[in-house]
Amino acid sequence: MKQLFIKIYSFILCVILVCLMLPVRTDAGYEILGTCQVQTDANTAGTVKTMDYSYDRNTYLSLRDIAVLLNGTGKSFSLEITKNAVALNPGNFYMPVGGENVPWESSENPDITLRRNEFKVSGQTVYYYTLITALPSGSYDCFMMAADLAMILDMNVTSPASGMLQIDTQIPFSISPDALEAAGYFYGVNSVLAGDAATGEIYYAYQADMAYPIASTSKLMTCLLTMDAISSGQLALEQQVTVSDAAIALSASSDGVIPLEPGQQLTVQELLVGALLPSSNECALSLAETVAGSEDAFVMMMNQKAAELGLSQAVFYNSNGLPSYTGDAIPSKRQNRMSAQDMFQLVSYLLKVYPQITDITSMQSATLPSLDLEVRNTNPLLRNLPEATGLKTGTTNKSGACLITSLTADNGTTEHDLVVIVLGTEDSIERGRVSALLARYALQTFHAGAQDSNPPEAGTIPANLPTHAEAAVDWILRTARARG
Repeated sequence: MKQLFIKIYSFILCVILVCLMLPVRTDAGYEILGTCQVQTDANTAGTVKTMDYSYDRNTYLSLRDIAVLLNGTGKSFSLEITKNAVALNPGNFYMPVGGENVPWESSENPDITLRRNEFKVSGQTVYYYTLITALPSGSYDCFMMAADLAMILDMNVTSPASGMLQIDTQIPFSISPDALEAAGYFYGVNSVLAGDAATGEIYYAYQADMAYPIASTSKLMTCLLTMDAISSGQLALEQQVTVSDAAIALSASSDGVIPLEPGQQLTVQELLVGALLPSSNECALSLAETVAGSEDAFVMMMNQKAAELGLSQAVFYNSNGLPSYTGDAIPSKRQNRMSAQDMFQLVSYLLKVYPQITDITSMQSATLPSLDLEVRNTNPLLRNLPEATGLKTGTTNKSGACLITSLTADNGTTEHDLVVIVLGTEDSIERGRVSALLARYALQTFHAGAQDSNPPEAGTIPANLPTHAEAAVDWILRTARARG
């Protein structure tokens, strides 16, 4: 018995010792510290500290190290970095704080997380994910992706060899989606598409003909049908809507976005803002019930509208994009689905017939007077690209993180709406970055084509002139503004 007790005691002791030896943060992010050699077109070169966050080669660069190398070039910038905030001012001279362009000290082991710290460029708030760490000098440094910095400063960054970067300050930022696809960049998404909604031209597409879950981007169809009802005179933007018990229950659930109480009333305008900016599921449900009397009847309208628009792979089960369960003994979990090609057709139609939707989706925030509540837009590109006008984010476990982006582009004659569709990225960080890259590509492709194309002859009518009266008036006004 004594020997058995000793064996058990020894076994327990071994288990405890093994547990103590294992890492405490088994699921948390970690950093791999390293360096790379950076060469600029101004013949400055130096060592730049790097952090590979969570995965090898998921690399973030030291802004302070880059700032020193870009001093004296057309892309120089100053930095103010605190524990939770960064201010980057292009065109200013950078004053070193000490420790720039030297390797990490062996004793350094930062414990930080990738997050959306407050970030300002020339005093304007932008949205980028960064790593901020304290330096031995007592100052702070910020680490960010090379592509994000290249977009901010509009410069070209390439990697001629492993562990090396080349910065060309005289060459504007540009990308090649074909090269990214060849490198496997889009393997982490379900599908992407970039094109011109005004002409129907598609600039780039990846797996765009395959249907995937679309999450809250479904609300674009909900808003389209609501605007149809307003256009026909069935509803008015100022019309008061009393929220239903179903909407209140959804509001109180884990999928609720805006708190609602029995008897509360919101206008149709407020419901549209709530559905599009903070992606309120209860606002989308309230719109569906107001338009069709019930969500089931509204879903029939959604699928009918999809058929009318030729969206061959679109299937809707509800008005908001949440998972929808059947009432079977073994319930099926269904989600609204659509291909990127179908989404492009839907958005192109929406922007042509109801261009005023971007009056809502371009707002970074808004107030719902009936609730005395401020809501914020979930679209990060509105802060980073002045051309961005919307449109909608969406996320579920199955769909991944999705973003439908609209942009205005002027060819000197008319304004065009460009559209970037990104479905099924791993998280909101990648959703924003992939969308930003493709948005830049769409803009550069549009402007390159505009330089090569001839303006229409006098008296000719554009083939895509909107036929809806309100859209036609808006098109005329926008054309007049474009002509100055």
